Amino acid sequence: MMVQTVTGPIPVESLGRTLMHEHLFIAFPGAWFDPLAKFCRAGLIEEAVRRLVQLRTEHNVRTFVDPCPIELGRDVALMKEISETSGMQVICTTGFYYEERGVPFYWRARAVDEIAELYIREITHGIGDTGVKAGALKVATSAPVVTNQEKKFLAAACIAQKATGVPIITHTTEGCAGSEQQQLFAVGGVAAHRCLIGHCCINPDHAYHRRVVDGGSYIGFDQIGMEHVQRDDVRADSVAQLVRDGFGAQIMMSMDRLCGYLGKPTTRQLTSEEMAKIERLKSRGLWQPHTYMFTDFIPMLRARGVSQTDIVSILEDNPRRFFAGEVLPEKAAR
Repeated sequence: MMVQTVTGPIPVESLGRTLMHEHLFIAFPGAWFDPLAKFCRAGLIEEAVRRLVQLRTEHNVRTFVDPCPIELGRDVALMKEISETSGMQVICTTGFYYEERGVPFYWRARAVDEIAELYIREITHGIGDTGVKAGALKVATSAPVVTNQEKKFLAAACIAQKATGVPIITHTTEGCAGSEQQQLFAVGGVAAHRCLIGHCCINPDHAYHRRVVDGGSYIGFDQIGMEHVQRDDVRADSVAQLVRDGFGAQIMMSMDRLCGYLGKPTTRQLTSEEMAKIERLKSRGLWQPHTYMFTDFIPMLRARGVSQTDIVSILEDNPRRFFAGEVLPEKAAR
């Protein structure tokens, strides 16, 4: 079984330790038109390579999945250059963001089959004329429910998944609608274990987590360190509970961090003091470090009784099984 990276296919056994939801670069639609938004490609490459080399050499990470939506500044030539320079295996995706913050007008006007055709082409032929092929599909939905537009793009992803065999990685806004995504995937004929329901760790409700794992999908605790949307002690409690309940084989852990972005924050305006602090941290290589999960969060899991064996399995066995399309192992409650 082969997995497509931005530099070509590799055996699934070569994935190694994998971060399933991270980003090299993000630019929200319209950012390119801001005359005050500065972008230094060489600087971004330098910072991204520094981060990826640190992950590879200090924490044995071998694969970095960047599920950047098509319209959020996805630049697969940039990804390929960073991968080649850093020695990190990088996997990119095809698919659009959720309706409120993405989905360009042109593609809203397309039929399901036309959207699916784009996805299939980017997986089998390549993205534009780059020769880089997507290794997974990206689906994104709103909160509290999936919109009609998003259902069209989700249906297209189902067609593409069945045609190509690549798995689906999702965005859920505010940790909502994971079960609805699963229901729509089932209607589209996609097996639950081929889907990773993302950003579930924003939602503190253990019953919500149980609905997702009981539904047979992988569950994304993939915004570790984003304490402005959920505390990490809550995330750690939830991961430990799922492991105790026997669902360790369905957990994916990642941080959803950026190596760089274009423009200003899209949620709220930062004060001049906050911006200055960010720039100071950036200059020292300390702004949202990609090592955080290993230096801070995993010790929190160990303190809650999650074994090192469990942690290694979450970071290595689960991504390999996900990309290979293997069925989930039997649940082992403790």
